[in-house]
Amino acid sequence: MKDAAPQTIHLKDYTPFGYRIDSVELTFKLHPTATRVISKIAFAPNPAASDTRFFLHGEELELISAAIDGAPVTPRKVEGGIEADVPDAPFVWEAEVEISPETNTALEGLYMSNGMYSTQCEAEGFRKITFYPDRPDVMAVFTVRIEGDQPVLLSNGNPVERGDGVAVWHDPWPKPSYLFALVAGELINHPDSFTTKSGKEVELNIWVRPGDEDKCAFGMEALKKSMKWDEDTYGREYDLDIFNIVAVDDFNMGAMENKGLNIFNSSCVLASKETSTDANFERIEGIIAHEYFHNWTGNRITCRDWFQLCLKEGLTVYRDQMFSGDMRSHAVKRIEEVMILRARQFREDNGPLAHPVRPESFVEINNFYTATVYEKGAEIIGMLRRLIGDEAYRKGCDLYFDRHDGEAVTIEDWLASFEEVTGRDLAQFKQWYSQAGTPRLKMSEAWDDGTLTLSFTQTTPPTPGQTAKNPQVIPIAVGLIGPNGDEVVPTTVLEMTEAEQSFTFEGLGARPVASVLRDFSAPVILEREIDDATRAFLLAHDTDPFQTWEMGRMLAKDTLIAMIVRDAAPAPAYLDAIRAVLTDETQDPAFRALVFGLPSQDDLAQTLFDAGITPDPQKIYDARESLRHTVARHLSDALPTLFRPTEPGTFTPDAEGSGRRSLSLAALSYLALLDGGAAATSLFAQADNMTEQAGALQALLSAGLGTNELQTFETQWKDDRLVLDKWFTMQVASAAPEKAAEVAEALSHHPAFTNKNPNRFRAVFGALSANHAGFHHDSGRAYKLLADQLIRLDSLNPQITARMSGAFETWKRYDADRQGMIRTELERILATPNLSRDTTEMVSRILSA
Repeated sequence: MKDAAPQTIHLKDYTPFGYRIDSVELTFKLHPTATRVISKIAFAPNPAASDTRFFLHGEELELISAAIDGAPVTPRKVEGGIEADVPDAPFVWEAEVEISPETNTALEGLYMSNGMYSTQCEAEGFRKITFYPDRPDVMAVFTVRIEGDQPVLLSNGNPVERGDGVAVWHDPWPKPSYLFALVAGELINHPDSFTTKSGKEVELNIWVRPGDEDKCAFGMEALKKSMKWDEDTYGREYDLDIFNIVAVDDFNMGAMENKGLNIFNSSCVLASKETSTDANFERIEGIIAHEYFHNWTGNRITCRDWFQLCLKEGLTVYRDQMFSGDMRSHAVKRIEEVMILRARQFREDNGPLAHPVRPESFVEINNFYTATVYEKGAEIIGMLRRLIGDEAYRKGCDLYFDRHDGEAVTIEDWLASFEEVTGRDLAQFKQWYSQAGTPRLKMSEAWDDGTLTLSFTQTTPPTPGQTAKNPQVIPIAVGLIGPNGDEVVPTTVLEMTEAEQSFTFEGLGARPVASVLRDFSAPVILEREIDDATRAFLLAHDTDPFQTWEMGRMLAKDTLIAMIVRDAAPAPAYLDAIRAVLTDETQDPAFRALVFGLPSQDDLAQTLFDAGITPDPQKIYDARESLRHTVARHLSDALPTLFRPTEPGTFTPDAEGSGRRSLSLAALSYLALLDGGAAATSLFAQADNMTEQAGALQALLSAGLGTNELQTFETQWKDDRLVLDKWFTMQVASAAPEKAAEVAEALSHHPAFTNKNPNRFRAVFGALSANHAGFHHDSGRAYKLLADQLIRLDSLNPQITARMSGAFETWKRYDADRQGMIRTELERILATPNLSRDTTEMVSRILSA
């Protein structure tokens, strides 16, 4: 049945729930199609609330019985749940409901994944389990009894009772319902332990399906490193007797931080050198850290309402970024973070889906798990730390943890701790949370007898619902480099607060070159007149790794834009500069690999659009391919030296090893254009690790080769679901523009394809939308294909459908014919009978551009 007309929820309308909860007791009698959930909840009036209506959320529940203080009652069914008349005093609510996990394809609430029971309750999935005030500001202590014939029965907290067909779990820490978790199935644990700084021993387990036991060791080490890092860096110890992680195949998200029972998409925890790439290892390390860090930034202290989602997510992303930098390379990690921010969040900020880091309203909260909330939210934390310094940041965090432990809080509560510690007024800084869009920072320079003046003007373009923009607080990290390449002024943070502002550097002997926005000190677009010679100078002499990479990227982008717009030849300055960096053995190999990379087709399309030029996806593709071949020929003598396969039996997934492989495989991708794929074919045949096997196959496919290797790969890995996802993705991602839709459609009919598994669906259709020239081929075939798939998927999994519809968000960049074709498909999606609320909101927002 189609949802009722979507109702917009506004931040300004927040009111506390009318009742607090003293305790929750849940009993689950598991059955694939008829699970019974019995709840016993102790309520009491909330003196802080003005609305005393007793309303409990509930969706897709069959109510068997209900009682208040032991007396049967018949609640009133209302939109989104039930209401009842209750005493004006403490009372006990009891209810029994029936649900069907096996038919729950939306993967929200309690569902089944290949015979295993699992839950996903964030943001509003608990209301599909039982009637409850399913909102983050209602926190309670849970005791959970699970009855079933599965050998492993898990829930939040500490085990109280374990027996044949029964388990009881008690979580002593109050939590909102979105952090509830339950898992039941045939699982095997990879055990370990961790001793906290105060001497408490914690039992650790990673639970997996039989056959995956050999893929847990890396994840366990990442967990222990995360626990120690949080103690050392933030002073936060773990607070339960046990910490469990479970790998689940069918999962909408990457992972979920449920208190003491983290549930992970299998792709985000299972790892071995034979089946996982270096990128997989790094991602797993970061995600395990992220979910563990939520124990304090999200669980012990949670968000008052879903408008504060960035408070837990932005802060925790920042924490996992710092952890990953400490484990690997801060310089490389920072560049990768900026690449992701620009590719996802800047795109979001500049389109119809733009919204503040803390939105003012939403229809479906699932649609706001966005790059703006996560990545831009993390950038705000980084700017705050940069402005107040490391010591004040730590003191502010300590005060926040001490003051709000066990509470559901707001952005204002977070910032108040830092205002108290520093004495600063952060009112203007708070605009980063409320103002959408990416600021444009225009810079000019003036030199006068030993004094350099840097002048900046900041503007933020209008975004949906926000036309007028105020000046932001922007930390601009600047260093000055003398004509001889020496740094004459080390990194200095300029604090910009006005629409126009100038800063001077005096007493300089000669005019220096300014290195501006070091370490990408603020999420802004810097507009600066700078010639290729200056960029090449900074590429050679800048001490800031981000700026070094940025100059190389800008040289590459300018070269490509000139090739696209003017049919120019590749710039010699770029070719010479990239050779100098790539052959510099003193540089980190991982950094050199990043310099090797070319700007993405999507990045080039946005750059052209911002310059007032309608991007032609085919021309962008052709120019990029032409430059790839030119770079390969220019570096033909150096590529064989840069390509250094890992010696058999020596693979390690650490920063050093992955850095070497990233540079080697980057060189291989160019070498394959020159040697007919000989080196890649040899590596594919002899590699003893997935990084090099998949890297060799990708190099062959990108060179238009590899048909036999593709078949070999499928045959070898057809029984490994996660590796087979890679096989699907590589084919679509590497397909020529005119073939991309055809390849994706053919793969959608492959026996191993299913749209019920989010990983597999994304492997094909996420790859199609990321194949820029293929997705935007002038035939429009990819637009129609994706729309067909989304219409089919929506009734099964609205969350994934809504997120995948974001592939169309940049439609206004392109020519009238492409816009017309995309509009037709979006309108067709929107006209689908019984379209979910999730997808309706997303498609409507995209069409409103």
